[in-house]
Amino acid sequence: MHAFLSRFSQVVRGVLNGLDRICFRGTLRNLAYAKGLQHYLWHSGVRYKDFAAHSQAVTAQLEEASLRQARELGREIRYLNTSQVRKEDVAREIAARDRIDSGLICVLRSVDPCLSFEIRKNGATKRLEIKYRERKCLHLYHYQIHPIFGFMHARIQTWFPFRIYVCLNGREWLARQMDQAGLRYRRHDNSFTWLKDLPQAQALLDQQLQVHWPNLLDGLAHSLNPNHADIFAHYPTRYYWSVEQSEWASDVMFRSREELEALYPRFVRHALTTYGAVDVLRFLGRQLRSGARVPRRFAGEVLSNLKCREEGVRVKHWLNYNSVKLYDKGSVLRCECTIQNPEDFRVYRPKEGDPEGAKDWRPLRLRVADLYRRAEVSQAATTRYLDALAAVADATPVRQLAEPLCRPVPAPRTHRQHRADLPATPAPTPADPTVPTPRRRVRALNPLAADDAALLQAVSRPEFTINGLRNRDLRAILFPQEPASPTDARRQSGKVTRLLRLLRAHGLIQKVPKTHRYLVSPNGRTTITALLAARNANADFLTTNAA
Repeated sequence: MHAFLSRFSQVVRGVLNGLDRICFRGTLRNLAYAKGLQHYLWHSGVRYKDFAAHSQAVTAQLEEASLRQARELGREIRYLNTSQVRKEDVAREIAARDRIDSGLICVLRSVDPCLSFEIRKNGATKRLEIKYRERKCLHLYHYQIHPIFGFMHARIQTWFPFRIYVCLNGREWLARQMDQAGLRYRRHDNSFTWLKDLPQAQALLDQQLQVHWPNLLDGLAHSLNPNHADIFAHYPTRYYWSVEQSEWASDVMFRSREELEALYPRFVRHALTTYGAVDVLRFLGRQLRSGARVPRRFAGEVLSNLKCREEGVRVKHWLNYNSVKLYDKGSVLRCECTIQNPEDFRVYRPKEGDPEGAKDWRPLRLRVADLYRRAEVSQAATTRYLDALAAVADATPVRQLAEPLCRPVPAPRTHRQHRADLPATPAPTPADPTVPTPRRRVRALNPLAADDAALLQAVSRPEFTINGLRNRDLRAILFPQEPASPTDARRQSGKVTRLLRLLRAHGLIQKVPKTHRYLVSPNGRTTITALLAARNANADFLTTNAA
């Protein structure tokens, strides 16, 4: 991302690249299908008709063993009967309440969807058969402050085949690493706004990809089900670990929140109005020639989305089940690549089951062995995305953008006037037909005045980038209080109509044909962003960066 960092070097401290949220899945592969369960029952001496009673006994044994540590430590065990509650918030609330800074925090019990078995009678053959289908069962969520990973959770399915999910955060892990190394830092949520030694922090983050994942994850699996060896004494099996979802984040640390706020609206607009399907394909690793179109054989789906959250505005692009997104966290600009469908990417490896065979570029797998390659393609995606944002900068002097707005201009013609090609005012009288009738004029704009600046700020809000804005949308922003009477409502609507006419006359917005919506024009985006940034900049910054 050399282009991005070079362009904004004056306002950027540095960039931190590494794992963010990552979810592992542990599967007992020789038990995760109907034939596998059949082998287990044969080895355990369990008949099909006794499977229900056997599975209930095994589930009770697993649950008792899984909850044993929580009971011994006096940790809370809570049942959640709704999916509307965010489990992480509950766990953090318990940790703060009980002042827990290490070890197990709590165990949350919840009934969630899963894949499990049942024995059914086949009506045609009159025999019992094993069916593997989607069901619902009890899951146990173990939240803890791990000595290596920090705050994290792992959950186990209490029905056969006892699938395990482990979720941790690379930034949380990095904080533990820096605490042990004595590195100072400032943290905002799960991002770092300042690091005493950025190169060393990056080196610690890179070490996360070099750990032996099966050993670490097997230890977590044992804490979830200490009786695993007893349950499978007659049919030994162990967990196979795969990466269900990974998030790789490139955190660009700006020197201050204000400097990021001056640029971020331009980044969002550029991403939504400039990046098309071809750009998204390139960001996520598809090889396309310069100027190429979407390949005819492409059968996937490309989507772009803007979402306004309490923390800020997020723009996201999907390609199938993979995505790249951009959002701000305090003074950090985060570009994040999420991979759920690794088969869209390639890794140089031998065939599955033939480790000594010839290597070739083959589909990326879910297994943890390909995690390093997954990190490489994720880093390449965020690098391409941020480098594309380097083109946002506009070298046009603010003077050239502001001067046309500071002069009165002719009012825009109405739709009826355009059709009839009529002037904006009544035609001259027959007594003097040679005198042209002047068009009505609208006033100049003053971008430094509070009222006009508020108007420009309102129309340039990111949520209006795609669908545009209407009179009622702008009225709700400029007049947040409800009108006292219908007369006041009409008065406010009339004033907003005149403001929209003012912006149209200056070329800052344009009307969407056959609608009552308005979009900020391309020139308007550049002008409004530059004027608002200049209005909020201080004298030292302007004189230092003046050409």
